[in-house]
Amino acid sequence: MDRQLAVVVLISGSGTNLQAIIDACAHGHIPARITAVVSDKPEAFGLSRAERAGIETRILTASGFADREAYDRALGGLLDQLQADLVVLAGFMRILTAGLVHQWAGRMLNIHPSLLPDYRGLHTHQRVLDAGETFHGTSVHFVTEELDGGPVIAQARLAVRPDDTAETLNQRVQALEHRMYPRVIGWYAEGRLKMAGDSVQIDGKILEAPIVRDEAEWLRS
Repeated sequence: MDRQLAVVVLISGSGTNLQAIIDACAHGHIPARITAVVSDKPEAFGLSRAERAGIETRILTASGFADREAYDRALGGLLDQLQADLVVLAGFMRILTAGLVHQWAGRMLNIHPSLLPDYRGLHTHQRVLDAGETFHGTSVHFVTEELDGGPVIAQARLAVRPDDTAETLNQRVQALEHRMYPRVIGWYAEGRLKMAGDSVQIDGKILEAPIVRDEAEWLRS
């Protein structure tokens, strides 16, 4: 792309992935700029991160809306107003309705702390430990109607250590997310990445499986 991709980031919490994306844009690692950060929680610390970086912030709480559909219509209108090229979910804790997802099909990314399709939903780190899994990780995928079920683009995989807890896994997974998410956004911004039907296309070729790199590869990249 000849111009910088306009990215709007949706958050609900502390915004550590948001910060990683802010830093990647600021250092010129990806040809994109965050034009706005939208939160459904006015107390979200990610709003302070955005303000410190000089990024416009908007708050759209669920109060005052009759249902999810009404909220998502308002959110979709806001995203149109902000002229987003790409919508990035970074800890946005609302399940989106079909109407909004269809509106932004192929232009909305999410990151989920598991090796999808395993362990969709919440509390993934503890569930992985409880199941005795030997590997864990995180996935970036295009958003579809199916919760955490859209086409997976890339994954970062780590070996679960005998002394890992849910907290240590969270820390290790987040470190990988902060490397992988900006990188994938960069692929999209460079015009290399797109959603093709139910598949992922990168550099003109359909991926037969997600791009998987282990912990050491992502941390040194």
